[in-house]
Amino acid sequence: MERVKVRVKRVEGAEDLPLPRYMTPLASGMDLYANIQNDLTIEPGKYEVIPTGIQLEIPPGFEAQVRPRSGLAARYGITLLNSPGTIDADYRGEVKVVLINHGTQNFTIKRGDRIAQLVIAPVFRAEMVETDVLGETIRGNGGFGHTGI
Repeated sequence: MERVKVRVKRVEGAEDLPLPRYMTPLASGMDLYANIQNDLTIEPGKYEVIPTGIQLEIPPGFEAQVRPRSGLAARYGITLLNSPGTIDADYRGEVKVVLINHGTQNFTIKRGDRIAQLVIAPVFRAEMVETDVLGETIRGNGGFGHTGI
């Protein structure tokens, strides 16, 4: 399994929180933790921006993807408003997570709760080449729902 080094810096006041880490040997995502001082309740249909207490230095050619935790989604309807969230290699601010409550009950987050997962992935930069003609495919212009329900 290939590894890439990502430098991580704790935000002042987040020294007690764990750094992102893989919870199993073959996990793709590392858990991110809530860097909040007081409990925070998200009502159904509402969202909150939750800081994680870390800043990243992602190497060129990579990005960090912030994704929902499946257990929070399945049990409580908690997911990310912008999923996956993208952290570019040149961003140096604190990583934050936009959680939304699609459930039917209030959801309370406590300091240090695992709120999302972080996946480090390679990025390919595209060169856009303008043309007047595109190659033909069977699908063609078929868009949303083109194969039926």
